[in-house]
Amino acid sequence: MKRILSQAVKELAQFRRDRLTLALALLLPLMTLLIFGFAIRLEAKDIPIVIQDFDNSQLSRLYTEKLFATNQFTPVNWQSAPETALDYNFAKAAVMIPPDFSQRVTGNQSSEVQVIVDGTDVNNARVIKNSIKATTQAFLQDQKLIPENRLVVPETRLWFNPGREESLYIVPGVYAVVLWIFPSLLAAIAMVREKERGTILQVYASDLTAGELILGKALAYLVVGLGMAIVIMGIGALIFRLRFAGDPMPLLIGTPLYLWASVMFGIMLGARTASQNAAVQGVALVGFLTALLLSGFIYPLSNIPFPLSLVSNVVPARYFIGITRDAYVRGIGWSGVWFNLLMIFGLGLILFNVARKALSRMQLGD
Repeated sequence: MKRILSQAVKELAQFRRDRLTLALALLLPLMTLLIFGFAIRLEAKDIPIVIQDFDNSQLSRLYTEKLFATNQFTPVNWQSAPETALDYNFAKAAVMIPPDFSQRVTGNQSSEVQVIVDGTDVNNARVIKNSIKATTQAFLQDQKLIPENRLVVPETRLWFNPGREESLYIVPGVYAVVLWIFPSLLAAIAMVREKERGTILQVYASDLTAGELILGKALAYLVVGLGMAIVIMGIGALIFRLRFAGDPMPLLIGTPLYLWASVMFGIMLGARTASQNAAVQGVALVGFLTALLLSGFIYPLSNIPFPLSLVSNVVPARYFIGITRDAYVRGIGWSGVWFNLLMIFGLGLILFNVARKALSRMQLGD
């Protein structure tokens, strides 16, 4: 245990003397939090649409006002054919109200309103379609054009996040991405630096085992990672006003376990690469892409196609995102995230064994 602590103290001393590494540990995670937290928006807003009102009646104008009252659409002034606004990418949708709109509606007859939607972005097109349908339904209800004797009247309530604050969904996911990328990157660089400087030979000549070397480095960068977690979670709470929704203990216990797995991932890559460039590329390619795309951070896990869906099962960020979103949004607690904690711990052990075996073979000269 004494040798592990000595190795950790040595790593922390080297970390403090390297200004570039300090900047990597403090500035880049904060910049990533701010960029992702403010830039990523899953709910489309201010969608430009063209409305051509051939009826120009009070009822058609009320319908137009209802569309823009949602604050989801912005009007585009277009004098030519409405569909050409989509062709030239000036608008994402065009709504054409027929000349007999008010006459047919007030006469209890159906009136067809033509809507053309730009389907280039499938998700955006689905949002526009559903929003216009919902607005039309609300308009008919406000104008008393829907029979009162409806047999089924759904009442919808948003659970966990009634204010529809996207930061409650995005920022906890950013925590998982940041705390996976940067601690593993620091650990990988530190491991490879030993090889490039030749100091790893001193370790091989000593009686320090591969496991003790790994645990010493891991302890040092676990401390760095915990400091990083405190900073970004504290700043995230201040800027985005995140508050715990339930018992914070699963998050408080899961964060060190997750950082342990992250550091083990970096050490494993460092043990298997020969240069810092290769280690950085490995973290960026394997770590960042999987944490960003296969963890449920942006896209639902159910949307990941086979066989990539199998890969997502061994991505630790997937399980930590479940813990962070439960802590800040759902508030279920242990009963909802205990499996996530076990998976993170198990994946960390696997990464530790892989790194230990790689270093053991190097010590033996295989």
